[in-house]
Amino acid sequence: MAIRALPLNCTLKAERNKPSSTSAMIAVLAQAFDKQGVTVSDEVRVAGLNIKPGVTSDEGEGDDWPALREKILDHDILILGGPVWMGQISSVAKRVLERMDAFLSETDEQGRMPSYGKVAVAAIVGNEDGAHFCSAQIFQALNDVGWTIPAVAACYWVGEAMGSTDFKDLDATPKMVSKTAKMLASNAAHLAGLLGKHNYPG
Repeated sequence: MAIRALPLNCTLKAERNKPSSTSAMIAVLAQAFDKQGVTVSDEVRVAGLNIKPGVTSDEGEGDDWPALREKILDHDILILGGPVWMGQISSVAKRVLERMDAFLSETDEQGRMPSYGKVAVAAIVGNEDGAHFCSAQIFQALNDVGWTIPAVAACYWVGEAMGSTDFKDLDATPKMVSKTAKMLASNAAHLAGLLGKHNYPG
């Protein structure tokens, strides 16, 4: 079974040509997933889309969420990446989570949400403490709307408090980040493979 992963880059930078530490972390995970035989699609810069506020799957004219929703559900693994801002995951990531609230009322005949049988992981970067809090926010929200969270599901890097170095500016990927990325990719690929063959009964 071919397993596919979709990275959502929830940086505040809308332009794809602007360097992003979230993008750099996603690249670390993409390399680790590639070694597990997982195909990682091109990342989506969510800030560059018009994802309207709301909790339905279509908020009307000009809403880019329906197309992104379809793309997300066409993959087996979701990589939700974002920066820490003010000790929390970015507002862009929160918008994605809010729109997935619609999954609660979009169940099949077994009561399963569209995300059942799919795996989600997180990629978090920042210059202050907060990665654990951000992963707690992300995983609680994703689990509420049907995603399965594997063991070691967050790969993160936070620099020195009050510092000015970004992840994208490091000379090399820290060993613990690479080690965690390898474990994350292995666990997520394994779980996605199992769920792809045997989804929850509902």
